[in-house]
Amino acid sequence: MPVPLAPYTRTPVPFTPPNVAQSQLVCSGCRNLLLFPAGATSVCCAVCNVVTPVPPPGTEMARLVCGGCHTPLMYIRGATSVQCSCCHTVNLAMEANQVAHVNCGNCRMLLMYQYAARSVKCAVCSFVTSVGASPSTEQKFNN
Repeated sequence: MPVPLAPYTRTPVPFTPPNVAQSQLVCSGCRNLLLFPAGATSVCCAVCNVVTPVPPPGTEMARLVCGGCHTPLMYIRGATSVQCSCCHTVNLAMEANQVAHVNCGNCRMLLMYQYAARSVKCAVCSFVTSVGASPSTEQKFNN
């Protein structure tokens, strides 16, 4: 004789997470954002099953977008460069106080450059804008 099943509730019960502090990091496999509870030493991604190690507590993290493939990257603050695990581009990781801004002398795009630089090349139009020099010393390179 069949056993009757328990009635199915039609109204979904909302999930309320426990009062546990959560942190986040980017999966080292598929680059998805992962949430994890405080105290975890590693996180397994539910999408790609890659295990990503959690930085030690107190480690301050920073983010940037890869210049090669536009993937979001997380890195330990203070690093000078970050290699993208997707396209292997090495990205410069500069603090806000190490960079300055100037508008491209040709297309007016806002450009960011390192303080010690003498010029900056626009990624949009390839125009080279001299930093702190008169506009007559700017050059255009057609690469």
